[in-house]
Amino acid sequence: MDLEKYAIFKGVDDFYYEFYSVGPNGRIKKIVTFTALTDYEDEYYNLYLGDWLEAESRASDNSVSNNGDRDKVLATVASIVVHFTALMPKAVIFAQGSTPSRTRLYQIGIKSHWQEINEDFDVHGFRQAKWERFQKSRNYEAFLLRRK
Repeated sequence: MDLEKYAIFKGVDDFYYEFYSVGPNGRIKKIVTFTALTDYEDEYYNLYLGDWLEAESRASDNSVSNNGDRDKVLATVASIVVHFTALMPKAVIFAQGSTPSRTRLYQIGIKSHWQEINEDFDVHGFRQAKWERFQKSRNYEAFLLRRK
């Protein structure tokens, strides 16, 4: 995807990334991590996106930054997923927002760029207590992405 995105800074390992959102509410550090989900035989990883809270020395996925750059943030997260899955080609990425509205934002991003995403990734959505191949016309509670 040829979308505007922020510069990414990698941590000491392949599971931690950060970037800065810039907008009317200032420069906000965003954290993206991949945590292995141990209950599965395959290489499943939870994608975490949060704002770094300097005063508390921790990230929060409940912060509302309202920096007016939602699409740029989502494009940056997508580029991180592409990078991570290039390093870990067998990884299955689990993505779910911390609230239903944030999960809808993920879905909007997937739908908006479905043609490009579908070229490189198999995407499944979770609805009615089961996983199914992603369909643009359905609403989902969570997503799984695997590199083709």
